[in-house]
Amino acid sequence: MNNQKRKICFVVTSHIHYSRSKLVLEMLRDDERIELQIVIGGSAILPNYGDVEDTLQKDGFNHDAKITMNFEGGSHVAMAKTTGIGVSEFATVFDSLKPDIVVIRGDRHEVISPAIAAAYLNIPIAHIEGGDVTGTIDESVRHAVTKFSHIHFATNEEAARRIVRMGEDPRYVFNVGCPAVEYIARNDFQASHELVNRLGVGDVVDIEKPFLMVMNHPVTTETSRNQENTEILLQAVHDLHIPTIWFWPNVDAGTDSISKAIRIFREKRDPHHMRFHKYLPTGEFIGLLKKTICLVGNSSVGIKECSYLGVPVVNVGSRQNRRMRAENVIDAPFDKEQIQGAIRQQIQNGQYPQSTIYYQDGTSKKIADILSTINLYTQKQFCD
Repeated sequence: MNNQKRKICFVVTSHIHYSRSKLVLEMLRDDERIELQIVIGGSAILPNYGDVEDTLQKDGFNHDAKITMNFEGGSHVAMAKTTGIGVSEFATVFDSLKPDIVVIRGDRHEVISPAIAAAYLNIPIAHIEGGDVTGTIDESVRHAVTKFSHIHFATNEEAARRIVRMGEDPRYVFNVGCPAVEYIARNDFQASHELVNRLGVGDVVDIEKPFLMVMNHPVTTETSRNQENTEILLQAVHDLHIPTIWFWPNVDAGTDSISKAIRIFREKRDPHHMRFHKYLPTGEFIGLLKKTICLVGNSSVGIKECSYLGVPVVNVGSRQNRRMRAENVIDAPFDKEQIQGAIRQQIQNGQYPQSTIYYQDGTSKKIADILSTINLYTQKQFCD
């Protein structure tokens, strides 16, 4: 009888990916059938984006490798080179760790690197959150990772059906729900007024009174418009004169244009009712999200986490095109009047009923159980 533990290597390439996967990691760590390996890289090791190394240690995890792969510059060239360096570095790490399965999550450009490396090393790949549809290059990355992957953990039935239509073996496609939403459901996160206003820059925002949150990231296929669109959004939100907590963009191509628009706006307008954050600890961020009267921007947080929390959302632009959403989301183009009208409508509506379109009980336990017991294979075949 073979009692050898199955070695499962979990890749973490951003702080938000870590927080969204924390319950899965806990289940894998505590499963006696599994030897958990953790590899960190990408923006997860950049201090400006919430260096995940210290957080892992505080949460009782050890990482087995740390990969430096990010090129600075916020450009398409930087993203492409980051991906290329990542393939080389992950190949070296996987060759050393020799995992039985590599687990990756989502659609960011950093995750295609470990997928390519593991595939060429004949290591089975498990992918969390495949099958969704969105805008930008992320959709291409997500579907490419699906085609590299052997085991698929979809967050909803639509996504699971889409994976099967892509030629994946239905026996290896599982609709388990969204680990990020389960993480919220199992914790009562609270935000601290003191911490929120100690970190970041700008005006003090009383989080016990009505406030907006803004999360606006680059659209990598519309880089020529990112700065202009950000200026429109800044003007629309500012002129409502509602206290606002605004988060800086992620590291995708176009991030410098968005950051430039924010800096120029702050210097010229000196907005007295706005505070700007690069990062907040996960618990503080979710606690803040629960309090906001409306989330504005183009983050998937508005689509997934806010659906369960019932937070009103104004989704702006094309970045989340076609992603399944609940009734808490209103879409608006980058137009000042339409953005303001949508925000006013959401504030008037108030809290929405809790939606479970992305939630299932026991998501993380299901993932751990499947990873520890499923029969593994390396040679993929298209299933008609």
